[in-house]
Amino acid sequence: MTHRLDIITIGRSSVDLYGAQVGGRLEDMRSFNKYIGGSPTNMACGTARLGLRSALITRVGDEHMGRFIREELIREGVDVRGVKTDPERLTALVLLGIRDEEQFPLIFYRENCADMALSEEDIDEAFVAEARSVVATGTHLSHPRTEAAVLRALRLARQHGGQTALDIDYRPNLWGLSGHGDGENRFIASDKVTAKLQAHLPLFDLIVGTEEEFHIAGGSTDTLTALRAVRALTPAVLVCKRGAAGAVAFEGAVEGWDSGVTGPGFPVEVFNVLGAGDGFMSGLLKGWLDGESWSRALEYANACGAFAVSRHGCTPAYPSLDELKFFLKRGIRERALRKDAELERVHRATNLPPLEGDIRAFAFDHRIQLEELEGATPERIGAFKQLCLKAALEVQGGRPGYGILCDDRLGRQALHASAGTGLWVGRPCEWPGSRPLRLEPDLGAACQGLSEWPAGQVVKVLCFCHPDDDAAMRADQEATITRLYEAARANDLEFLLEVIPSKVGPVDDGTTATLIRRWYEIGVYPDWWKLEPLQSDAAWQQAVAVIEEYDPWLRGIVVLGLDAPEGELAASFAKAAQYPLVRGFAVGRTIFGSVARDWLVGRCDDAGAVAEMVSRYGRLCALWDQARTGAGVAA
Repeated sequence: MTHRLDIITIGRSSVDLYGAQVGGRLEDMRSFNKYIGGSPTNMACGTARLGLRSALITRVGDEHMGRFIREELIREGVDVRGVKTDPERLTALVLLGIRDEEQFPLIFYRENCADMALSEEDIDEAFVAEARSVVATGTHLSHPRTEAAVLRALRLARQHGGQTALDIDYRPNLWGLSGHGDGENRFIASDKVTAKLQAHLPLFDLIVGTEEEFHIAGGSTDTLTALRAVRALTPAVLVCKRGAAGAVAFEGAVEGWDSGVTGPGFPVEVFNVLGAGDGFMSGLLKGWLDGESWSRALEYANACGAFAVSRHGCTPAYPSLDELKFFLKRGIRERALRKDAELERVHRATNLPPLEGDIRAFAFDHRIQLEELEGATPERIGAFKQLCLKAALEVQGGRPGYGILCDDRLGRQALHASAGTGLWVGRPCEWPGSRPLRLEPDLGAACQGLSEWPAGQVVKVLCFCHPDDDAAMRADQEATITRLYEAARANDLEFLLEVIPSKVGPVDDGTTATLIRRWYEIGVYPDWWKLEPLQSDAAWQQAVAVIEEYDPWLRGIVVLGLDAPEGELAASFAKAAQYPLVRGFAVGRTIFGSVARDWLVGRCDDAGAVAEMVSRYGRLCALWDQARTGAGVAA
């Protein structure tokens, strides 16, 4: 049969709260980074990043953390039809830290958690039948209810021609063998656990574990003896992870380490072992399901494990397929992979959630232009920006591909209300009109204010710059942009750089391209460029060529409006829409300019203001879509 899915993983799903500080005890952590976690959840994401059609079967709570997991899975491209919402139980949490190269303390908050309520009723036969493989982990064999669910999924997979795999994933305290403070412990001998695992080993085509995990599965602390005991129970391919010694795959008899197949390893810095096994498993499953040789599959696995041990977090550390190919072709240049700037750019750019269509953004982040209007006060401007948001949402209608630019100083209520609406949200950082560039004071001297920004907001900065700027001006502005860019990266926020040379000096076909090249040369790689409408095809061609030379993974270019009338914007859209790298527009005063003047002095009411902005914004969206269609480029 034709399978719609490559893989379904089943079992744990949690929120990982990772200590942001390195080198201390969990007691010493001042802040935590929030990621999705749990081995099956990590593997679903890791395999999806590598191009497999992945799904997850688990339960999450009916609360904020459960919704976070579901939303993150969707962003990662994981099928969530098997993720059930438990109306009674909370989503599991894990607190983790990096103490040193050997100690990685963690605490599991899993008392009666949602994923441990997974039951046979949650396993849909038609859903399982869609998958080429089902992957289970050991923890969900530790309780009769979850064990029954896993066994049903495995048997259905086999019944429908699917393959099955087990990541032994042994955590003694999740089997009730040690206390809450012993989450880091990876091995306690237990005849009960060994018997439970051995009862189910014949159900698998692939079994993967560390030496300690095969010790528990095989009932011996001698690894080869344990592997032979497992082999006596199952013909499955056995893959044993041996840390610095690499990994070995045994397809037949276990006669010695040299009777298995090995894959090349990667000598990288060990920064964080937590989640490395799930990264390894993701790469291994990619090779296995693609029909690669075991040597090649182990190369994938070892590379993915290397990424994981060299970065913070579990799922966030795993590579995309493009990144994996890039790494295998280029090789190691910096043993601490997270410090390899080129590799990190590829990692970040290729793991951002895919865009659905173009971005049609209503820009009402203006400050000076509104403050200068008759009747304007901070309170009135803030109220007007809420009307702008209302208009944007009405045009959006819940569809992807729409956005806003909104500031925090005068538009805070609208900015906060935009969260969770599905709008793409850009937030300005520059002090309006400043040259040399100065930032909004609330950001702080080191841009530390970005740490307060919600995930998903795009750091937007406008710089009035020109290739003919004198050395002092150029150095000043480049230092400011670099500081902001690095802070945005440190806070995992997308970065949009807007450049307007026409307000500074004369421009020709090469002006914007020259500016773009300079920013790349000093190490600023925006996720987005916001450019004024370029006046010729030659200007667009040069700008696009520079971007493609330096950054093939750019999110896109958006075109600004500069208060142009609709007719001029239609012409500029038609020119820009010819280039796939141009992903839409961000226009403001053409939509709200005259409306704001009338509303602030009482010449129109709220409903009239919203209706007029809906009409204008909607017309611009239609003009953009028409331009795309006319250019033969999908919007």
